[in-house]
Amino acid sequence: MTRFLDQTLFAELAEKAAASPRGRHHYNFHQMEEPCHRMAVGLQPSTYVPPHRHLSTDKAETLLVLKGSLGLLIFNETGEVLTKRVLQAGGECQGVDLPPGVFHGLVVLEPDTLMFECKAGPYRPVGEGELASWAPREGDAEVAEYQRWMLAQFD
Repeated sequence: MTRFLDQTLFAELAEKAAASPRGRHHYNFHQMEEPCHRMAVGLQPSTYVPPHRHLSTDKAETLLVLKGSLGLLIFNETGEVLTKRVLQAGGECQGVDLPPGVFHGLVVLEPDTLMFECKAGPYRPVGEGELASWAPREGDAEVAEYQRWMLAQFD
């Protein structure tokens, strides 16, 4: 089925992300068994994308901001920030191509932000050694404080 990345889809994703307890919602353009996963993701400032990496050698990940802006943090093994960059629709930098094994986290800088994500399928949950040991897990009491710290990197 043909699906356009248009304002109708953007509004739908922003609305569903705002209504979601996790502050994000995605739309898959792929079937789960396809080798290339393509999705549009609506994100709200309340969402927490914990620092993580993809260890599988075929899990490079490309992120493109279609609307709004994200703060991208790239970390070393111990949680030190190596690189920080604002990814902004229509801005100086609109996206990133991350190689496998790179710890990264995102913070939403504008309400109703939308990104396009592409990486190899099939889907598998983040596995052993892929979530950063030095950052709180989604749902932990420390998330709010850590998320404030992440946001402050872009002040």
